[in-house]
Amino acid sequence: MTARPDTTGSSSAIVIGAGLGGLSAAMRLGAKGYRVTLLDRLDQVGGRGSSITQNGHRFDLGPTIVTVPQVFEQLWRECGRDFRKDVDLRPVDPYYEIRWRDGSVFTVRQDEGAMIDEVRRLSPRDVPGYKRFLKDSEARYQFGFEGLGRRPMNKLMDLIRELPGFVKLRADRSVYAHAASRVSDPRLRMALSFHPLFIGGDPTHVTSMYILVSHLEKEFGVHYAMGGVQEMADAMARVIEDQGGTVRRGVEVDEITVTAGCADGVVTTDGERLAADIVVSNADPGTTYDRLLRKQVKKRWTPARLNRSRWSMGLFVWYFGTKGTAGKWADVGHHTILNGPRYRGLLKDIFMKRHLAQDMSVYLHRPSVTDPSVAPKGDDTFYALSPVPNLHGANSVDWAEMEETYRKNLAGVLNDNLIPGFEDHLSASHILTPDTFVSRYLSPHGAGFSLEPRIFQSAWFRPHNISEEFGNLFLVGAGTHPGAGIPSVVTSSEVLTQLVPDAPRPYVPLETKVAAE
Repeated sequence: MTARPDTTGSSSAIVIGAGLGGLSAAMRLGAKGYRVTLLDRLDQVGGRGSSITQNGHRFDLGPTIVTVPQVFEQLWRECGRDFRKDVDLRPVDPYYEIRWRDGSVFTVRQDEGAMIDEVRRLSPRDVPGYKRFLKDSEARYQFGFEGLGRRPMNKLMDLIRELPGFVKLRADRSVYAHAASRVSDPRLRMALSFHPLFIGGDPTHVTSMYILVSHLEKEFGVHYAMGGVQEMADAMARVIEDQGGTVRRGVEVDEITVTAGCADGVVTTDGERLAADIVVSNADPGTTYDRLLRKQVKKRWTPARLNRSRWSMGLFVWYFGTKGTAGKWADVGHHTILNGPRYRGLLKDIFMKRHLAQDMSVYLHRPSVTDPSVAPKGDDTFYALSPVPNLHGANSVDWAEMEETYRKNLAGVLNDNLIPGFEDHLSASHILTPDTFVSRYLSPHGAGFSLEPRIFQSAWFRPHNISEEFGNLFLVGAGTHPGAGIPSVVTSSEVLTQLVPDAPRPYVPLETKVAAE
């Protein structure tokens, strides 16, 4: 038996997955008049931006940095709401501190003068090149983010129109190569090129268009949502429900149904059938095409093509709490990046060789210095993230065997370089490996950020926001255009609204009808 979420004759939409892409898509579809049903297999919304709580410590599982807050402000405005009233977003300054094993430190702030002073302190001769790099990143921001990143790229002509810009801005050059062309100090080359790791890309191979992240940070700042990204996701769910939409947690979609070449609903793992006028998938495109549409014949996104694709790296993330340490390790702030002894060599091991190296680089998140609610009073909450190879290929890491070994290695790095003696204070511990990304997020090959954003896996080459395979099927999230990272994931729903027409039969909530009568 087929049940329609739309019981009032209004146009209906089903959104699969309550990550930030699915949540923002549901909000925008609700604003366009659709009766929205949002389904997610987890017990809370947020997807990779969800959280867990252990012994009083709340751990944000995924993204921690919010840039370009105006994409959220615009999203809320489209829904007739005020983002700042629903979400307490706080600027973080300094943004983060980059450290090297030789004791060098580079503190990243918003103030351009302070940043130039930091460059001068490390390498005076690189100041002119750094200033050029800032101009380069602004040009790529205007072209890449405000331009093609906020427009559909589902037609070949969409790409052809942008080719002169790609050529002018040397999109063929990697992020690292571009940084190296501007500064000579190896520490600065790293500091100006590591950002693609936040969206799953190898800085030595990802297109230099992604240096635009440096401009995003400089222009709009780095922010933290009080209560974590989970609180922001919960606020999005509340907007959807206020619009009359339905958010169903703990419901897993098993299949997208297709009739006469058009998506027309879903079947859950419990056998429930839901019909809709349009279907939007926030699941990874690999999962969407290879699993949810496994019974359908595909022409472009076939299993063979997906298997040939390059996927982003995996992540090893250790979430831990420490008791009675508030105020301890005073030199360790909200965000710290600790470089391993190698940079390019480690990247090659992770992305090309898929070899689990003994050395590592670590991103340490300490939200308790900004948000006391993440830990019991007097305690601290951390997570330590290390990029590792994904599970693609025959020689992938056996994490059931290696998890504890790698955790001990990571603990040693933290103890020796950032938070000495922390293990004596441990009060909570939880680990995510690439295996967990498969089981929790259905992420192909345990990839942390879907398809790697190389030039021939970006823009038109990426899975389109409007499916190339089936009518009435749309995609949002990290694996589609414009890519991974919070701003891009939310912008994917902005692109979606340019492809989905306003609801032919707008939904009017029952309470609105009653009030009108």
